Amino acid sequence: MRMPTRRPGFTLIEMVVVLMIVGILASAAMPLLALNKRRAQEAELRQNLRTVRAAIDAYHQAWEEGRIERKPNDSGYPPSLHHLVQGVPDVSSPRKRRIYFLRSLPRDPFADPTLAPVDTWALRSYASPPDAPAPGADVFDVRSRSEAMGLDGTPLKGW
Repeated sequence: MRMPTRRPGFTLIEMVVVLMIVGILASAAMPLLALNKRRAQEAELRQNLRTVRAAIDAYHQAWEEGRIERKPNDSGYPPSLHHLVQGVPDVSSPRKRRIYFLRSLPRDPFADPTLAPVDTWALRSYASPPDAPAPGADVFDVRSRSEAMGLDGTPLKGW
């Protein structure tokens, strides 16, 4: 009698076991992917805050150096975030060239994606107190409008 030879390949049971193992590994990786996405958003928020705040500081520095026209009751900070992108005339330049502080305004990554970048930031004027930031005649600082908490446990709007 001749024994039947086994054909090469996998049985249905082996395939099901492999698919179950892959499914378990994939379900374990999903929370890590969500965590990495959140970390990336927080890193982007930190970078965008640094960029906008550095541009506001550069505007104020130019104002202190006399490169931006001084007006009565002027704090030396930009009247709006648009002035950082659109630029302002350099009064110290003979050709009245414009000084630009940002190429484009970064957006808050936690804000509604349908909003314009300028509408994603909460503004604080120079006249408002630090414990109750409010918009006003100028832009002294920006912060996130998000009510979410960061991974470190601090509110994003406090960054």
